[in-house]
Amino acid sequence: MEYVRLLAEEMALWKKTVSACKVDTIFIGGGTPSVLEPAEMDVLFRVIHDTFSLERVTEFTMECNPGTVTGEKLHLMREAGVNRISFGMQSTINRELDLLGRIHTYEEFVKSYELSRRIGFENINIDLMSSIPEQTSESYEKSLQRVVQLAPEHISSYSLIVEEGTPFFEQYGENPPVDEDTDRNMYERTKEVLSAAGYDRYEISNYAQKGKECRHNLKYWRREDYLGVGLGAASCMGHRRFCNESSLKNYKDRIHNGQIPTAESEELTKEDEMAEFMYLGLRCMKGISTESFEQIFQEDFDARYGDTVKELVSQGLLEKHDDWIRLTLQGINLSNRVFVKFI
Repeated sequence: MEYVRLLAEEMALWKKTVSACKVDTIFIGGGTPSVLEPAEMDVLFRVIHDTFSLERVTEFTMECNPGTVTGEKLHLMREAGVNRISFGMQSTINRELDLLGRIHTYEEFVKSYELSRRIGFENINIDLMSSIPEQTSESYEKSLQRVVQLAPEHISSYSLIVEEGTPFFEQYGENPPVDEDTDRNMYERTKEVLSAAGYDRYEISNYAQKGKECRHNLKYWRREDYLGVGLGAASCMGHRRFCNESSLKNYKDRIHNGQIPTAESEELTKEDEMAEFMYLGLRCMKGISTESFEQIFQEDFDARYGDTVKELVSQGLLEKHDDWIRLTLQGINLSNRVFVKFI
């Protein structure tokens, strides 16, 4: 409850600043918020409603861990206006879940998913992970097919990235748990299976049924303003990007002193913003509009990026249609090679 009270105090500090803002999406995540007790959830929801103007909210997402969901919590979410759930399932194979350190089994996930449907949630995302320890092409195919059979409205599919400083890095070092060919096969099968099941790939790692794209995440890729509240939360408002303290002690001290708990802040230059417009926008399958670029930045697109785009088009990594530029299939596979050209 202490952390929930700190969140409430931080939101109170923001209230005057954001009171005029028209919030249209909310995302409670960055961990396992469904671990909160019902009383704690109730406090959190009440503070959100007290702080922000929610009349225009069309998407209110809450991340849930299958091992922490109950009917009481789901009913509370519904009453508070939550209309989208994101389940961190990762795999349908219990051995793989064990190796990832997940606290739930696949059977527990299915119970949580079905309970959510019975309570009335009609917009559900499932996170699926590939290239995890001991995973094979066959086991991943099984997970893919099981997810499709459940028919969630949205599927996020990510490949495990082994980061330095993690137990996985200590175990695998520079050698990932799944070889490159198997990883590539999983990647290709994701696209094939989900496309055949009617899911539209609207971003490199995200698939949705028609009209069910995650509106909140689209804001990041479109460079719209967003405010993050809580430990280590990131924000981007106007030309400023900033993030909160990640140390609980520092976070608490700043809030108790009546200060917004910002740890780092950066004023974005016009060049920074143009680069982000390109490499974030190109993550989406729709791509970027040169007309929008020129309207936003008051610069000639061809003068700024024309040569770079021509080079990438000649390499088969980008394609241009009218004023839209987007990744080709090869460009999606080699997206980092494309993005670095705009940094």
